[in-house]
Amino acid sequence: MRVAINAWFWNSPTTGSGQYLRHLVPWLSEIMPDQEIRPDPEIAPDPEIVLIAPRSREPRADEVDHGPQSGVLNLPGIRSHSIADFRPLPHNLGKVWFEQIAFPRACDELAVDVAHVPYWAPPFHPTVPTVVTIHDLIPLLLPEYRGRASVRLYTALVSRTAHRADLVLTDSEAARRDIVTHLGLPGEDVRAIHLAADERFSAEPTGEDAAVRERYGLPERYVLYLGGFDVRKDVETLLRAWQQAGPAISTRYPLVIAGRLPERDTVFAPDPRRQARELRLETATVHFTGFIDEADKGALYRSALAFVFPSRYEGFGLPPLEALACGTPVICCRSTSLPEVVGESGFLVEPGDADAAASAVAQTLIELATNTELRANMARRAVEQAARFSWRQTAEQTLAAYRDVLAGAVTG
Repeated sequence: MRVAINAWFWNSPTTGSGQYLRHLVPWLSEIMPDQEIRPDPEIAPDPEIVLIAPRSREPRADEVDHGPQSGVLNLPGIRSHSIADFRPLPHNLGKVWFEQIAFPRACDELAVDVAHVPYWAPPFHPTVPTVVTIHDLIPLLLPEYRGRASVRLYTALVSRTAHRADLVLTDSEAARRDIVTHLGLPGEDVRAIHLAADERFSAEPTGEDAAVRERYGLPERYVLYLGGFDVRKDVETLLRAWQQAGPAISTRYPLVIAGRLPERDTVFAPDPRRQARELRLETATVHFTGFIDEADKGALYRSALAFVFPSRYEGFGLPPLEALACGTPVICCRSTSLPEVVGESGFLVEPGDADAAASAVAQTLIELATNTELRANMARRAVEQAARFSWRQTAEQTLAAYRDVLAGAVTG
């Protein structure tokens, strides 16, 4: 089976689509030789994945450490195929040209069996059976993310082209329900395949944990938020919770807000430093680290009393799962995909009423800080919950989706 994958985001590993690719592809390389099924083995008996991208974004094998091996493009059955950039077009239109014209044309020329677009941009006229992964419907469902007219036009385009895919994959049952409801796709054409935390996220401390804390000027223990600051992340709810919990626990567990801070304070990306000042939070009890290197995240999770993630919409919610894998109790909202990820291993607060949510977060933090037995029990359950997810399982289910689409195309 020859699978073509749209690799537009391969060299953007800090994006969600880039991370998805960098984890999925090596695991597909690992499992495909053992699970290969192809109707006509005389044509291409060896399984193969072709990463297709414009020449300016051609996949590189540098700085890749996800999956079973490093140097992804040197893995068995993986190769790249570049397409000349369409220079007359500006970046955004060039991206649409690649997605809608160049990628399906290359799939046809390379005689692939199945095409996979790992983000919300399937071609309107696919040339081969096509699978698309729609991670979430944020630009469609959340008004703050609809953007300018060009963004709304693009969202309308990909909403229509989703109906041209043979199968839609998504990251959670919650996202699947959104896709069926709001895109009007038949339920049998949308399949939820959970993601997973990278294997390097573990509850076992390393010799580098103390050095990482020192690098960011952090104490031995703290309450942690790690993520973005766009409005749906709702960091303000955590800061309001800290108004209540801080006086009781901050001398032992200060609050750490980690992640690249907004360059400008806007409605879309409120600056949490301004919010903390307005709430009159003591600067000594709230630490803003700024950007966190990917390699340092595990140490930050492991040192936390709790990880608080008040986001109101997630297609999956990888940071809570990473925290669970590190044995850190998670407090998050009972919204969208987060209950699927956290299960019974964390604390879910009801969204909607900001004051009530902040009070619930504060009470939970105080209980964790004062109840050693509860902390130990939740740490054990966190690790058990995280172990239910794996990238091998994600790859196996994705490969099964390729086979199902191919079988349907052959017999249909």
